Amino acid sequence: MEQSQAADFLENKRTLWIVGIVTAALFLATNLPWQLDEYDQAKQAFTSYEMVKEGHWLYQETPNGRVATKPPLVGWVSAGLFTVTRSWGAAWRLPSLLATVAISILLFSAAKTAYGQLSGLIALGAFSFNLLTPRLATLVRTDMPLALVTFALGLQIWDKVRKAKPWTRRDRVVFFLLLTAAMLIKGPIVYAFLLPGIAIFQWRMRKAGGEISAWSGWWPWVVSLLIFLIWVAGGIFLVPDFYDQVVIREFAARFNQTIHRPQPSYYYIPHLLEKFAPWSLLMIALALLVFRFAKVRFIEALKRLSPEVLWLICWCAGGIFVMSVIPSKRVDRIFPIIPPCCLLLAAQVARSKQVENLKERLPRYCALALAMAVLFTCGDTVAKIIKQYHHRGLAVFGRDVRQQAAAEGLHYEIVGRTASGPGKGAQTAAPSKRRRQSTRPKSVATRPRYKDGVLLLYLERTHFISSADGIAAWNSGAIDSLVVPESDWPRLAQELRNVAATPRLAAATNRGVRYIFVVRERG
Repeated sequence: MEQSQAADFLENKRTLWIVGIVTAALFLATNLPWQLDEYDQAKQAFTSYEMVKEGHWLYQETPNGRVATKPPLVGWVSAGLFTVTRSWGAAWRLPSLLATVAISILLFSAAKTAYGQLSGLIALGAFSFNLLTPRLATLVRTDMPLALVTFALGLQIWDKVRKAKPWTRRDRVVFFLLLTAAMLIKGPIVYAFLLPGIAIFQWRMRKAGGEISAWSGWWPWVVSLLIFLIWVAGGIFLVPDFYDQVVIREFAARFNQTIHRPQPSYYYIPHLLEKFAPWSLLMIALALLVFRFAKVRFIEALKRLSPEVLWLICWCAGGIFVMSVIPSKRVDRIFPIIPPCCLLLAAQVARSKQVENLKERLPRYCALALAMAVLFTCGDTVAKIIKQYHHRGLAVFGRDVRQQAAAEGLHYEIVGRTASGPGKGAQTAAPSKRRRQSTRPKSVATRPRYKDGVLLLYLERTHFISSADGIAAWNSGAIDSLVVPESDWPRLAQELRNVAATPRLAAATNRGVRYIFVVRERG
């Protein structure tokens, strides 16, 4: 592609529309057929389901009977969306999708306003066409909502720094509300993405004698943290096992090498280079080319950085450094770094347009990166969709069970598969009785731990029952159908009265464990 053709293509408004349409299609399609079997989606989905069905608005459980470890804000949003849409599928996935769209709009608007149309398009393309964003766009997770709030906080600082404006009371109130939202989405992890960058930026500006400040003052940080700590204190005093599972295992254990599988400190760097390619390579290439053609030394280039670009570098570098120090790592946890990296790339594109011998080549480099990113991301999306459609047995099984039960007026329950193995631990107190007697769970040490919790959501139930309770309910006539692990069926069949000889339906989990749907024989 010639230089002029590449420039015309990137500056054309039709290109922006094409990028927007392909972006929307990727966001909607990547996780089809929208299952809950992977990436802990069932845990997050169950929080809002339990809120609506059982009224547990502050503290919830996971489908497997553990204490839910995330604060409830995203669950509240999903519960509210369900009252409007009456669709759990939409209610669970809309928070992430809407957050993704909001980040896209904020990012494009900020980049275009500050650096021009080309930079805005590249920022949008970098955010949309990588191996992380489309995957998280409709996952039932808290990662994308957290990324939105974190980006809004960093963008507010960026706007203050760029315009050299002081912090007003209104600015601090907005900052406090955003911080509180971040705390109620995923806790103080937002500190890791912002505070290191703020500290480095403030130190650098003070050393340079500048009056521009990225610091909003203490009270937004302190008060938002106090709100989160009130929620934690309530959980410790009101919910058995909250301290052990949330405070110790979920939070404190992230900083040691014992509970969560640790990763080396360099873990995120190669993953970012891969997942954010080709944009990560374009960022490195543009930096090297600017140094070469502008004939400027590294230290001198740092001194010439504008305050807003300095903030973007501090924001990205600080977040990566702190997250790399924490032993417990997972690729999606670093995702809040992606939006500021996209904005930093937009600033690099704007800077490159000012360099002789580079500004003429820049459109071709950007067009090539955009084409490669679209190709790689779309190919990865197609591969994921094909794989996911081959592993949707439980979702189809749950749908078929609900349809048959509704058509024939069947009352069914789910016999859980306990962590101690098929058939073991079956005589422990049943969750169904526990929930009728109390609105809060007993200690996990006194009740069975069930596996395959996603079945609860596919079959629209809030609890498993033990095999003993299933037999008693069947023989008393309270229920006339059961979903049971196939390995338990030979034993159960000997104790159930008037059971049909052949199970109606069967399906297997991703790990090969089969469940069957059995119905009372009608004479």
